[in-house]
Amino acid sequence: MATTGGVSNGMTEPCDVCETSTLHEVSIQLVTESMNEDNAQYSREPYRVRECTRCGNRDSQRMNNA
Repeated sequence: MATTGGVSNGMTEPCDVCETSTLHEVSIQLVTESMNEDNAQYSREPYRVRECTRCGNRDSQRMNNA
């Protein structure tokens, strides 16, 4: 049986709250930016969301700035 030995697949990145590099869980989220219901399906943009596993601080950044 294979084991991972407690290794996580998270990313080590700088955390503004912890003020050090900590393990973060990173995901992509589609966000609808248009308030107009007729165009909402065409206004989804990908955001990179990261959450610090140490303090729980969460932030997001828009992936494409077209």
